[in-house]
Amino acid sequence: METYQSIKISSLAEEDRPREKLLLKGKLALSDAELIAILIGSGTKSISAVDLSKNILSSTNYNLADLARLSVKDLQKFKGIGEAKAITIVSAMELGRRRKLSEPPKRIKITSSNDVYELMKPVLMDEPVEYFYIIILNRANYVIKKQMISQGGTSGTVADPKLIFKYALENRAAAIVLVHNHPSGNRKPSRADEQLTKKLVDLGRNLELPVIDHVIFTDVGYFSFADEAMI
Repeated sequence: METYQSIKISSLAEEDRPREKLLLKGKLALSDAELIAILIGSGTKSISAVDLSKNILSSTNYNLADLARLSVKDLQKFKGIGEAKAITIVSAMELGRRRKLSEPPKRIKITSSNDVYELMKPVLMDEPVEYFYIIILNRANYVIKKQMISQGGTSGTVADPKLIFKYALENRAAAIVLVHNHPSGNRKPSRADEQLTKKLVDLGRNLELPVIDHVIFTDVGYFSFADEAMI
């Protein structure tokens, strides 16, 4: 019967050592055990850091979620894992958890006027005064940002073209959608709405930054200049 003998990291070929392997081949080339071995730094005289990491992973059926549930005291039960190494592993797993929590929400793509309406509902629903927003889009029509331009009264708000295109250019917009609300519930655009839309569409065309729609938002529905072939 063969006896398995652990190999120390220092005796491996350079390309097989976790740190060197990461530098040479990139982080994706490393196994979970190799990544943990980098965290703990060294093993013992009888077992390498990689083999020690494999033992720890084996105890959790190689499930990283279960590994994250181990406490400092749980990890210290493994020979070769002292308090400092256990704290390092627990800290790394906690960072991974926090990173997942801070992941950006799923990107929203604008494919219709209804997408615009649904996007702006949490912002404009039940608002008693007028707001003017632009939705800044990338080349694939994914939302980069919702940007408020102005806040007005119950009967109107002012939209400064210079400010609109300043925000759009600063955020590297490929296109923008104009949105403002009518607290009255009247979806019909005013003459001023039509004039402003035409002006902004013309400016956008000159800047090669198209205005692809202007949506008038109300609590009971909306009006789209694009849907009505007014853009």
